[in-house]
Parts: sequence; C-alpha cells; structure tokens
Amino acid sequence: MLSSELENIVSRIRTLGCELQHVELKAASNETPRRLYDTFSSFANQENGGLIIFGIDEEDDYAACGVYDPQDLQAKVTEQANQMIPPVRPAFTIAEISGRIIVSAEIPECDAFDKPCYYSGAGRLRGSYIRVGGADMPMTEYEVYSYEAFRRNIQDELRIVERADYASFDRYALSGYFSSLRAAKPNLSQLTENKILQLQGLVDNDKPTMAGLMLFGEYPQAFFPQLSVTAVVIDGTKLGDYGNAGERFIDNQRIEGTIPQMLEGAIAFIRRNTRTATIVDKDGRRADRSEYPIIAIREIILNALTHRDYSMHTSQSPIRIMIFSDRIEVENPGGLYGRMTVDELGRTAADTRNPFIVGALEVMRITENRFSGIPTIMAEMSKAGLPPAAFESRRGVFKAILYNGKAPAYKDDAEGLVDYCSTPRSREEIAMFLGMKTPSYAVRRYVNPLLKAGTLRMLLPDTPKSKNQRYISK
Repeated sequence: MLSSELENIVSRIRTLGCELQHVELKAASNETPRRLYDTFSSFANQENGGLIIFGIDEEDDYAACGVYDPQDLQAKVTEQANQMIPPVRPAFTIAEISGRIIVSAEIPECDAFDKPCYYSGAGRLRGSYIRVGGADMPMTEYEVYSYEAFRRNIQDELRIVERADYASFDRYALSGYFSSLRAAKPNLSQLTENKILQLQGLVDNDKPTMAGLMLFGEYPQAFFPQLSVTAVVIDGTKLGDYGNAGERFIDNQRIEGTIPQMLEGAIAFIRRNTRTATIVDKDGRRADRSEYPIIAIREIILNALTHRDYSMHTSQSPIRIMIFSDRIEVENPGGLYGRMTVDELGRTAADTRNPFIVGALEVMRITENRFSGIPTIMAEMSKAGLPPAAFESRRGVFKAILYNGKAPAYKDDAEGLVDYCSTPRSREEIAMFLGMKTPSYAVRRYVNPLLKAGTLRMLLPDTPKSKNQRYISK
C-alpha cells in the first residue's frame, strides 16, 4: 500500500466517523495492543482480508496520535501474527499524518482450504472470528463447521437416516429414476438396483441416506420436519408491514415433499401470488407476461433446494420465500460453499456442496449441472427489462433477490450518486448510500455505467479490483 492510499483511508474514516468492514483502528501511542488475535482472525477469514491502522485514536475524534515506536510495533505485531493458525503475514506501511507517524498492517485473506484462521492459544472453536460491520465477532459452531466441511470434504448429504428403511422410499419415483439412469449411464444398466442405490449415494449399508430421502422419500418431513420451504406474501416492502385489514401475511404456506415436489410447489405458490399481464403486439397477437420470469424463479428455487446445507446444524432451518410488493427474496441455510464468492457467481465453476443430489437431479433432467443457473437468471431478468438479480452470502445464509422494477427497494438516483462521489467513495459507502447490502451489485448496477459514461473515475485505475479502490466524480 502507498502512503498516499493510507492517508486517503484515514481521511475517509474521519469523514464517515466510524470503522469499516475492512478497516480497524488502534491508538498504540504508548504500546502495541496486546490482543490482536480477534482482528487477525476476522480479517484473514473474510473476502479480501483487512487493514489495521495503528496511531489513530478513535475516542479522540479520529485524531492522529501516532505510534510509540514504529519498529518495535511491527516486531510485536508480527510476533502475535505468528501465533495464528495458519500464521498471518502482515504487510506494513508507514506514513506521516498531522506530524505523527502511523503504521498500517494489511492482513491478507487466507486460503479457503486453511479457513478458519484462529488463535492457537484458544483453539479452532473459541479462537475463530468473523467481521461484522466494524466489529470482530466469535464464529458460531456452525460457521466453524462450514469451513471444516469444505476442508475435509464432509458430505452431509450421505449421512444415514437411522429411522428410515427401504419402505420409506416412493417405489414409483425410484422406478422412474432407474429408467432415466440406465438411459443416461448405460455402464450401470447391468447392476442390481440395490448396487445402483449404493453407488449413487442414495443408501448406505441398506439404510436410506439424507440424499435418498430428499429425492425419493415417500414423506421426507417425517424424519426432518423443518427441511421444507416456508413461503409468505407481505403487503409492503419489509417484514412487519400489514395489509389493509391488518393481516400480517396475505398468503403463507409450508411446502413439503421431496426436492422435485417442493420445487413445483414453490413455483406454484409464486405464480399464484404474482401478477400476469396480457400483452397484445402490433399484429394483434396476445401473450401473457409474468411479473417475474418463471425460468429465473425456477432456477433460484432449484439452487436453494440443491445447494442448501443438509448438515445436522441446519436440519431445523427451512428455505424461506418472501414475496414483497417490490421484490422476491429466496433464502437458504448455508452460505456460498468453498472458494466461491458473490462476485464470481456465474463466472466460474463452483465447488459443489451436494454432488450426489445434483447428480441425481441431472439424471432426472431437472437440472443441467453445468453451472448455468446464475447466467440463466441474469439473462432472463435482462430479457424481461428488469433489474439484475442480487445475491448475498453472510453468516451461513445465502439470499437471492429479484426486483420487479416497479417500486425498487434501493435508491435509483444516478445523479445523486455522482454528487455523493464528489469526495472519493468506496464500494461499501456507495452501497450504503444506495440503500443496498451488496457492494458488488451496486458497482455492477450503478458504478460501471457511470464509469463508461465518464461521469465517475477510479482513483486506482491500474488495480480496479483493489479493496482500496475509490470512485470520484470527474
């Protein structure tokens, strides 16, 4: 990091009057802070890491108090960083602000296979932290487990359901699956049905697995009552809004069954509770147009059902569908899996949390298993003339949002954004200004068009993806 970049960050924090998701302040005017482990952990565990700035006093209106001794501070910070697992390797920058020496330590994100990064003295469960706003919060047991599941390739979809047996399967559904499988995979056609079920992860030691029941069970919710879909319609733009008659929900339903059955049930619920307009073209041909593209709706629900977490930690958590007046939100337990980030969705092949479920659905021709879901969603929304879909992944929950374009929940004000950027602004600040939770979506939807138009420019044009990137009006 250049000294000028560090000075710009300090200036921005003073303007905002708070710490940021990627920036932590420490006074350090008399000594090196003795407990940096929490911040090391949270920054190393979050996308793009973070920055610790020593020599700025948050309690004195963010004044530059300076550090007691830059050389000693770097040595002691490094000593603490070496007590992390895996060890953290800070990159230091020294600058002078208001006649005082300040020091920054850039904490890089650690590799997905090494997460969570934690303090060795506390252990993985108690020493792992995550960044929430400007605070370092202890990871929950489930958050720690999520990293462990990826690192150790734990396949929760294959866990045995002890209370179930072969009678728990829907034989008609299995018969259709066998027919499709033998056509798609002729090398399996000579095997017995029991052997096929075993190889495809649907049974283990003559006991149905989680994947087997969720795909072909007569009634999976007899074993896992909450592995369902809850769907509600709200007469407004936020939870808590009430209808004209004081009703909390206009419609609500718990959708149960196998994954294919829940997919169809959820689509039917959304069809029932969204508008359909009849369009007449210039030649007099009539066609129905849904408020939201049904193909996009199907892909989002299918993604939630196939990529949700099926571990014991989330077996009490249903998928949630919420239909607001301006948008639909679909939320499933289990954030993005493995190395995938929100910015990479639809651009790179993802690690698959439930490969046996996905494989069976491909045989049944319910999914293509070609990582085409997100591109399809984006293309369908664009074709319908609607805003792009937005995606969020936070603390073990993944959310997809479709806007209908009629009453957007965010501030559609490009001119106001240009005025706001008369002072250099980060992605996070712009998202906050627009009332949006996803900085990457704010950049794609608003910032990039303004960059192309020449209305905004980057302060760091040579490193457009830098976490220190700022945007300013021309």
